[in-house]
Amino acid sequence: MEKDLVCQCDTVHSDAVEKSRLNMPSENEIAAMSEFFKILGDPTRMKILWALDGAELCVCDLAVELNMTKSAISHQLNSLRAAKLVKFRREGKNVFYSLDDEHVNEIIEVALDHIGHN
Repeated sequence: MEKDLVCQCDTVHSDAVEKSRLNMPSENEIAAMSEFFKILGDPTRMKILWALDGAELCVCDLAVELNMTKSAISHQLNSLRAAKLVKFRREGKNVFYSLDDEHVNEIIEVALDHIGHN
């Protein structure tokens, strides 16, 4: 680590530490957020979310879109459903998937905006 990026003193800024401590989520919330971001950390699941950002799709549609098997897509959709990132609806023999709510759309779009910053 570069030496100029580490404090060279022992001063504790108590007001800032207390403000940070009061703002800190609980241990359970931190663990839940970590799990949430692990789900988002998989490239295939991210591709599925982006595909669903544009349209409601069935497993067959997603398999064609991502050039994967229906089984592989279904496996990933199970993880996304468990994390409440996608939802589904049945229409006859078809099961259509979409993003669970507007928050999911916002999360993936903000992530793309963030990595686009120079």
